[in-house]
Amino acid sequence: MDGLQMHEFKSITKEVCKLPSFFSTTLFKKIDNGTGVVTRNAFIEYWINGNMLTMDIATVIFKILKQPQLSYITQDDFKPVLRELLATHPGLEFLQSTPEFQERYAETVIYRIYYYINRSGNGSLTLRELKRGNIIDAMLHADEEEDINKVLRYFSYEHFYVIYCKFWELDTDHDFLIDKENLIRYGNHALTYRIVDRIFCQVPRKFTSKVQGKMGYEDFVYFILAEEDKSSEPSLEYWFKCIDLDGNGVLTRNELQFFYEEQLHRMECMAQEPVLFEDILCQLIDMIKPEDESLVTLRDLKGGKLSGSVFNILFNLNKFIAFETRDPFLIRQERENPTLTEWDRFAHREYIRLSMEEDVEDVSNGSAEVWDESLEAPF
Repeated sequence: MDGLQMHEFKSITKEVCKLPSFFSTTLFKKIDNGTGVVTRNAFIEYWINGNMLTMDIATVIFKILKQPQLSYITQDDFKPVLRELLATHPGLEFLQSTPEFQERYAETVIYRIYYYINRSGNGSLTLRELKRGNIIDAMLHADEEEDINKVLRYFSYEHFYVIYCKFWELDTDHDFLIDKENLIRYGNHALTYRIVDRIFCQVPRKFTSKVQGKMGYEDFVYFILAEEDKSSEPSLEYWFKCIDLDGNGVLTRNELQFFYEEQLHRMECMAQEPVLFEDILCQLIDMIKPEDESLVTLRDLKGGKLSGSVFNILFNLNKFIAFETRDPFLIRQERENPTLTEWDRFAHREYIRLSMEEDVEDVSNGSAEVWDESLEAPF
């Protein structure tokens, strides 16, 4: 090992260090000091003397990714390993001719990681958060699995494609920003104006777009994961903040009624048989089973299996109706694949729908209208 080149270093990354192979470039650059060569002594100095042998894999990955002077990982710290994943993974090879999509894919993976794991929401991923999450297992899975779409946690290309297409459909002027009127069209106008107002007041999360009244792509990724995976803890926290109008940490009857009023009005407009709030309140209490029936806490919601449906009843009419009618298709899906999350099932359905739409458009006019020339659909 007297002077290894980059390409020779890969096997050491995997065999000696037990790391995913797409960490090799990042590790190499940590050790080589810009020389382009790693010597035996330099490796021993970094790996052995740095006590890496005694660390668990999460701590090793944390140390490799973070900047030396910091005690946390930033979003940018993930970019080099994702660049290497894109350059080397057989399931992502087809993206090499579309650098714009490589960049969007990498961004989306990072946003998904931070949505689920950076529970403080401050953009600084700690070692404790890294260990509590499932990102290490997902990285190892991505390294071993040739079909990237089987890596449902974070890395699936199909999942990225669904998120990006959904954003593109709403972003009608393609300035990479979404306003309130764009978002109200989400899911075939499924959401109420009141809940969309709360999102744009940046109650559940401050926008990163820096443009007044506009949501950026990262903000949209957080929104769609919260909307389509309501049983997850980050989602419950996101929507709880929206409903908690006075921010006191409990949901009262008045707050629940405020959001349900618009649902009731929409049902009447659609000639649906309206369900009065009194009846709904009894149903919500039965579903949540709160410690104190006069109010609902976040802890109450996290303890229940039907908590996601509670939010659908309050502000998503399409999902509320599907829940009330006990859609047999959705029930069958859940029974067939009990390990899949709501998000996994949604992304799978949407990817099939989008693929079919693309096929129809390709046949009818030779190209997919959704994409401009610089962002051609990578099929």
